[in-house]
This record gives sequence, C-alpha cells and structure tokens, in this order.
Amino acid sequence: MKKLNELFDLHYGVNLELINLNVCDKNNKNYINFVSRISKNNGVAALVEKLAGVQANPAGSISVSAGGSVAEAFLQKEEYYSGRDVYYLQEKTPMTDLQKLFYCMCIRANKYKYNYGRQANRTLGDILVPDLSEIPDNFMQLQIPDYSSMDDKSIIGEMDFDVRKWKTFRYDEVFDIKKGYYNKKPEHTISGDIPFIGAIDHNNGVSELYSIEDISLYHKDGSTDSDDLNKKLFDGNCITVSNNGSVGYAFYQKDQFTCSHDVNPLYLKENKDRLNPYIAMFLISLIEKERFRWCYGRKWRPKRMPSSLINLPVNNEGNPDWDYMEKFIKSMPYSKSI
Repeated sequence: MKKLNELFDLHYGVNLELINLNVCDKNNKNYINFVSRISKNNGVAALVEKLAGVQANPAGSISVSAGGSVAEAFLQKEEYYSGRDVYYLQEKTPMTDLQKLFYCMCIRANKYKYNYGRQANRTLGDILVPDLSEIPDNFMQLQIPDYSSMDDKSIIGEMDFDVRKWKTFRYDEVFDIKKGYYNKKPEHTISGDIPFIGAIDHNNGVSELYSIEDISLYHKDGSTDSDDLNKKLFDGNCITVSNNGSVGYAFYQKDQFTCSHDVNPLYLKENKDRLNPYIAMFLISLIEKERFRWCYGRKWRPKRMPSSLINLPVNNEGNPDWDYMEKFIKSMPYSKSI
C-alpha cells in the first residue's frame, strides 16, 4: 500500500465562485467545465466562459472534493475550473486513464471517514491506496467506452412530454409479476456466470455469480436435495425490483438469472419480447420514483405490487406507448452507451 501523496502531487484548485462567472453552453467556443464539490455529472456543475489570465486545472488530472460531498473523485479529460475545497491530483509517474479511474474508485472508498465536520483538506494525501503494481488484473482488462464520437445533443425538447396525457395503470395490467425464490444463497462449489440478484441498490442488483450445478443443489430448507430448477431460474429480458432491504430499486436483466424472494421479476404482460434496454430504462425511472412509499416495515411484496399504480404515456388506443418510450430514451445524450 502507498499513501496517495506518494503516487500523486496534490494541488489546490483554481478556487473560483460560480456566482461570479458567466454560465454558458457548448455553443460558446470559449466555454470550460466548472467542477465543484458535487457527487454527480463527473463533478461538473456548469459550463462557464473562460477568464483571461486565469490558469485552468490541467486536463488528465483527478479532481477531488475536500468538502461538501467529501472524497468524490473524477478523472477530468479536459481543462477545467474548480470551486472552493477542490483539489486536483497529478500522477508522479505516467498512468493510463484506466489506472486513474482505479484510484478515483479508491478515493471514493474512503468517503466514510469524512463528513461536514471532518473534511479532507489535511488528510487527503494520507489515504492509503494500492500501489500501481497492486491494481487487480481483471480491473485492468476493463474496456472504457469511447464517447468521443457520440452526439451529446438531445432531441427531447422536440418530443411531446406532457404527462397530463399519460394514463394510470395497475402494475398487474402492465407486468407479469413473478415471485423470487427463497433467499438462501447456494454454496460455491463450481465457478459460474449466472447472476444471483439480491435486494441491493448497486451492481445491477447482482450480489454473486453461480453455476447451474450449485443452483440446482441448494434447497430452501438448507438441504442439498434436488429441486425443480425451473423454480430457481428466471429468463432474462425483464426488470427486477427489490421488495425488501433496498426496497424499490429496479434493474434490467438481460440474461438468465436466479434471485432471492426479496426480488420481484417483472415481465411485460402482453408481449414480453417487446421489452428492450431502452424501454426498461424508461420504466425503471418511473418504478424507482415510488421508493419513498416502501420500507422495511412496508415491503413491496408480490401480493402488494399488483395493485400499485404506474403512469405511462399511451398511444391512440390508450395502451402503453412502447415506441414512444424507446424513442425517448434513445433521444437522450449518450444513449448509444446503453
């Protein structure tokens, strides 16, 4: 392990106030990203006009917030301005973008150490991270999508997005709601590639990967007697929704999977093959808007979900307009990466 300041030179950023800058868009050829202490959008809070005589933070550096959303770290591919309590890190020896992204992940993993009353100004450089030689091989094999040729312009404004024209449906009118299997995880005996979907809020709901052999052995009472494999395996091209734990988190499952009984697999009722990743992203956004209704004491079990309501855009026949949903998501910036 190494201290962060053994691998990077830490510099305090430009320290500008957004209120004193002219906000613009990419049509202004003199624009530059403004990075602040936020946890989303790669740290970019706005696009602003460049100021004469102000040296920007360098492209290829890592921005780290020492206050606000403490220890948020992002690789900045372009020069940028920064607000207060934002540091930028430059590697002491050359690194690839993938290696820098690994260290962004390591910095974020230390967020639990900080809060409003304990910022990272003095201790940022002391964070312990793996040395370059210790970065896992499987991480270094990841492929970074190339967004450089993608059109970041959205045509959403050209689409009719009047939710007053939408229609309310019961979940059981739209979805075929399945029950997940008993939540005891199989024992690992053989490595596999079948996802086990649990009631978690990250990693697309995947908590483990199992083999068919392991899945076929485990039994809901903990024994290893053979059981009906069809009860444990679910077809892909569906949306899984956690009904317990991290209630209301939804993910699109492309491939076959197994899951716990804390997860409801949802298939389109009339034509399950009509679902695709774009329609799923539209539906997931609406499903997750309902998270506030549920908690540990009020679970979203399959008995309760059928009577839940969802508002959807409709076609002239009053049915869910799947074509519109797909087109809407495809019209969003960088949708080609889905």
